[in-house]
Amino acid sequence: MVKYPDSVVTESSKGKKEARVLVERGEYVRYTYIDAETDKIVAEGKETVMLRNNSGKLEKLFIVPISGGKSFVFKKKDVDAGAKVWDPKKKKEETLF
Repeated sequence: MVKYPDSVVTESSKGKKEARVLVERGEYVRYTYIDAETDKIVAEGKETVMLRNNSGKLEKLFIVPISGGKSFVFKKKDVDAGAKVWDPKKKKEETLF
């Protein structure tokens, strides 16, 4: 059994000790959705996070707001590496990575 340093051990909601263990490290892009006709946010908290690990593999996490101020997160199978996002500061489209 591995002895984990206290700095990486946390307590679950059920009071059980759990170690935070790195799976991989990389970069990410987070974006939201705005109605293209009204220019208003589609749903507050509805976002996508695209992750790219150090070997270049992409993973897409979709975040959907649910009741009680919480969010439901699930992995999407369709990962479009060529997808673009709008950068409102630069006022132009950009590739994710």
